[in-house]
Amino acid sequence: MELLKWSEHRFQFGHTPAYIPFFLERLRATAPRLDEMTVLVSEDLMEIREGGKWSAKEHIGHLSDIEILHDSRLEDLQAGHELRPGDPDNKATWAAHHNQYPINEMIYHFRQVRDNFIKRVEHFPPAVLEKRSLHPRLGQELSLADFLYFVAEHDNHHLTFIAALLRPYLP
Repeated sequence: MELLKWSEHRFQFGHTPAYIPFFLERLRATAPRLDEMTVLVSEDLMEIREGGKWSAKEHIGHLSDIEILHDSRLEDLQAGHELRPGDPDNKATWAAHHNQYPINEMIYHFRQVRDNFIKRVEHFPPAVLEKRSLHPRLGQELSLADFLYFVAEHDNHHLTFIAALLRPYLP
């Protein structure tokens, strides 16, 4: 079965601040899921590219790479500015050569940047929780809860691709 491209995903926005703890919990779960998915797979198998698409390691590296955008968008949300656009070509991920790094270091790095992101969100003042900012590609205004949902869906998108890549190699 062909998996949807990220740009083809559809979202249900309109989440209130009451959803924030639930989305934060999903975001906390990404690094442990990566650990679990990769523990039984050799490094060389996680570096295989099929059809010019990213390897499992490159998907994991991308999750770390894009945290910079997520952090910037938190600033935009706090300030009430339009959210910064993403790079649809993912130049940073292609240029990073993630396949050359050990998987345990990659997941450790992701865990660090994600923990920092979550801590920032947890320290948002209550007044910011209701602010909304325009997402440029989607053309919709997102609340903080909507943005966290969007990031969690992005994580799940890549976790699904990683699982599809690694499943044939699992016992």
